[in-house]
Amino acid sequence: MKVPGMVVLAVIDGMPMFELSIVCETFGLERLDLADPWYELRLAASGPVCTRNGFTLRPRYGLEALVEADTVVVPALPGDYVDGDARLEPALLDALKAAHERGARLLSLCTGAFALAAAGLLDGRTATTHWMRTDLMRARHPLVRVDPSVLYVDDGDILTSAGRSAGLDLCLHVIRKDLGFEVANQVARRLVVQTHRPGGQAQYIQAPMPRTDGDGLAPLLEWATERLHRPLTVAALARQAGLSPRTLARRFHDATGTTPLRWLHAQRLSRARQLLESTDLPVDRVGQESGLGSAGNLRHHFIRAVGVTPTEYRRAFHEVRP
Repeated sequence: MKVPGMVVLAVIDGMPMFELSIVCETFGLERLDLADPWYELRLAASGPVCTRNGFTLRPRYGLEALVEADTVVVPALPGDYVDGDARLEPALLDALKAAHERGARLLSLCTGAFALAAAGLLDGRTATTHWMRTDLMRARHPLVRVDPSVLYVDDGDILTSAGRSAGLDLCLHVIRKDLGFEVANQVARRLVVQTHRPGGQAQYIQAPMPRTDGDGLAPLLEWATERLHRPLTVAALARQAGLSPRTLARRFHDATGTTPLRWLHAQRLSRARQLLESTDLPVDRVGQESGLGSAGNLRHHFIRAVGVTPTEYRRAFHEVRP
């Protein structure tokens, strides 16, 4: 365990309140009954900022506080920085680089990883961000090894979290590293959350659907979707479509961006997720109805694709009915 030290949150104009609340709740609320001393939290900005929700904040500290911090936290960025043409303050990027050179630990929440990447601090490292922005991260920062499946990445002195609530998972992970499992468990209990959620953000990503029906494959896709519980091969799909397997593969890729077998597998996983969420069918029956086979086979494919077991997924997402 280590002395918690000073945590400085970089407050950015247009940032969402959610990540601000996560940091204030985990590091800013003193819990001296759990650990003494607790973290010292400071908010820093170049001047008054307005959050995405319209709240005006006047942080007490300037960006130079980042250089003095033991831990620097970068929150989710406004959409116009991530998806638009807006640029981050050069002073913020300089402060992040100076803090890293001085030896500070850097954390990013959600799309805050784009700020670390813009500062060049993620080059050659593994990192993550919100699953809806991982492709954009790869395209904009090709030197970053992006992992879209995890809730957070601990790469030593730089830690990045996935979308939204995964920031809380990362902050609890940091408390666990600094102050031990028992303290992190107690903080999680007070926040009424799990200390460590199983799996990654893959379990929250929806299965891909066809991009276009330009080649008229909709009837075939509907036919296959109604028969996921049966053995289906590329040859069978081609016969149903009245095409050769090679022509089907080409048209399939044009319409869906993937191969027939990969599309089938994705649809079967999607069906299994739907059944786990909305029915009380036994796991082995879910495997049969989705076409993924036995309970063991379903478990294998589910862990590989989603990151959790079918039982854990049902526990998290099962529809509660009166």
